[in-house]
Amino acid sequence: MNAPISTLDARRAKAVEAFRVKGVPHRRVEEWKYSDLHAVLGADKVEQAGAAKWAVETLPRGVELFDLAAGNPPDWVQQRLGSLSNTGAMEAASLAFAKSGFALRVAKNGSGEVRVRFSGEGQARVLVVLEESAAVTLIEEADEFSGFQNIGVELVLGPNARLTQTRLTPKADQAIRICEIAASVAKDAVYRAHIADFGGKLSRTELHIGLDGAGAETHLSGVGALNDGHADVTAHVVHASGKTRSTQLFKYVAGGHARGVYQGKVTVAEGANGSDSRQTAKGLLLGNRAEIDLKPELEILADDVQCAHGAAIGDLDAESLFYLRSRGIPEAEARALLMRAFIGDAVDQIESESVRASVWQAVDAALEGLS
Repeated sequence: MNAPISTLDARRAKAVEAFRVKGVPHRRVEEWKYSDLHAVLGADKVEQAGAAKWAVETLPRGVELFDLAAGNPPDWVQQRLGSLSNTGAMEAASLAFAKSGFALRVAKNGSGEVRVRFSGEGQARVLVVLEESAAVTLIEEADEFSGFQNIGVELVLGPNARLTQTRLTPKADQAIRICEIAASVAKDAVYRAHIADFGGKLSRTELHIGLDGAGAETHLSGVGALNDGHADVTAHVVHASGKTRSTQLFKYVAGGHARGVYQGKVTVAEGANGSDSRQTAKGLLLGNRAEIDLKPELEILADDVQCAHGAAIGDLDAESLFYLRSRGIPEAEARALLMRAFIGDAVDQIESESVRASVWQAVDAALEGLS
């Protein structure tokens, strides 16, 4: 007699089928119109990608860690892993084919900082569960590498929980780097994320966030300083409950043959009255061959809401540059100062002083090549 298939195994089997039906996304898929993954990656490469390496470098006391490659996951992993699937092809691939990854659970009222490093080719899966009133800072860093990497992340925030996530991804000219983040934010919980991406052959972070309880909030920000690289942030925030709040602030600077992409969609569900949403995306183009694509979008199905979005792309302000030059500042330094000022309010969204300093260090190094 065959043993019954587990819920997790059933989710994985469904994910395999979903990826094989959808295939690698291409520019005719609306959400991927600016980042044609199919042009640089085949489906066979996805299925045979192997296991990406990860290391949890700091882990607070009281935080439970489970290695997904160990087998026999505990009940909380069985119940949660794969439950926030966003139906995207690459998210399905990370669930279906990942042979590495980890799960974290933070107990009620627990707190601390977790640092994680990803390296090498392959796929991995991550699950983070915060119980009621838990508060965690999650810092993710990536090593430079060549090849394909696909990381699927699920975040479950209980009532009144606080999660601050920072992703810092260095420039990697030959890397195809995909990360899908799905988050469920319960009543009065707050999820903050900052994405600092310095480009690759194709680098994309995709976020799907559900504000599922009254008083839930999410605040997203990010920067990209790009020269001959491709960086894409695509975010979809769903205000599923009333009196929820979201903000998005993304800044790109692009030179050379670089391409920066931001797609931000906000959906306010029917009955989610009292929702408040703000989206801002801006770009600086520093050359005729660089490209920045900004696409904020609103879908409002409720009446009593406050929602706004805006996008702007331009060059450095000529008058400001002339003013700095007239004060004896060399042109390259003046341009770097203006670019730094342009990016500043997005970097300043990072609450941790040490993390903010690390992002600024990476930004300044990238701007040197653009000035």
